[in-house]
Amino acid sequence: MTALRRPFAAFALWGAFAFTLPSASKAADTLPPGPPYKVLAQDKGKVAIIDPSGKIEWEVPLRYTAHDIQLLPNGNILMPTGNETIVEMTPDRKIVWKHVSHAREPYKGRVEIHAFQRLPDGLTMIAETGNKRIIEVDAEDKVVKEIPLVVDHPDAHRDTRRARKLANGHYLVCHELDGVVREYDDAGKVVWSYKLDLAGRPPRGGHDGHGTEVFNAIRRPDGNTIIAGGNNNRVFEVDPTGKVVWAIDHKDLPGIELFWVTSLQLKPNGNLIFGNTHAGPNNPQIIEVTRDKKVVWTFHDFKNFGNDLCASQVINVEEGVIR
Repeated sequence: MTALRRPFAAFALWGAFAFTLPSASKAADTLPPGPPYKVLAQDKGKVAIIDPSGKIEWEVPLRYTAHDIQLLPNGNILMPTGNETIVEMTPDRKIVWKHVSHAREPYKGRVEIHAFQRLPDGLTMIAETGNKRIIEVDAEDKVVKEIPLVVDHPDAHRDTRRARKLANGHYLVCHELDGVVREYDDAGKVVWSYKLDLAGRPPRGGHDGHGTEVFNAIRRPDGNTIIAGGNNNRVFEVDPTGKVVWAIDHKDLPGIELFWVTSLQLKPNGNLIFGNTHAGPNNPQIIEVTRDKKVVWTFHDFKNFGNDLCASQVINVEEGVIR
């Protein structure tokens, strides 16, 4: 299918209002309410948009745990519907574009998609585990570019998590099982990498444990990289030399404990919005913090979503957000 094009004004469908979201725990009651935006996310068997009052404005069933999601400028939503399938869906729930990944010879195993991105030129970037590659496909779902990925510990479920194409044409890829963020150039050469460490704490298994299974990374305009550490239980920033220049560790925010840190959105004013997954009902699922680590608002909604909320996008944030 060919992607449906709609005017940018369709984005206004998801307007923003001030709100206070009802809390489900005493711990959450002590945290700042918010956000003054709508939230697009997947969990509890659905993709939904929650308005600022906590009400479901839009939803579609999805009995699959998504690791990425994107509201497009035309008002459509790019989302997965299974391990190897992503679709573009209109607000009236029509699928107008679809991609299915398959094993590429000589590989014959499972393929999963944990990251995708509609690019400014209309192509769609897709990271394929199992195949260990990034592809870009056009509106007719034809592969027009292929970038091989370096994977030290191949695993069809964990080769990658989030990946993003950068403004310089490179690709920033989080390799979950390797515990490494790698930047690839347009030819697939690794030009920068950062290997996570345990930050001075012993490893512990499980979704509420501690490790180096990195989930997400974005590049700041100044060249630094912000990393959502996954089960590293922290979000932090490194400069091009790999030096940590800013960090929020698992217990740095009063009344909040970080577990699997997932989504990232950097606002033009320097504030960071990030996801806190597998953290349980005593903790918020999404948080906005200032550069000096002050909590601006928290999203805590265990009625509509739950403990697996890792594909989310706070929408109607001002122009210039990096995610």
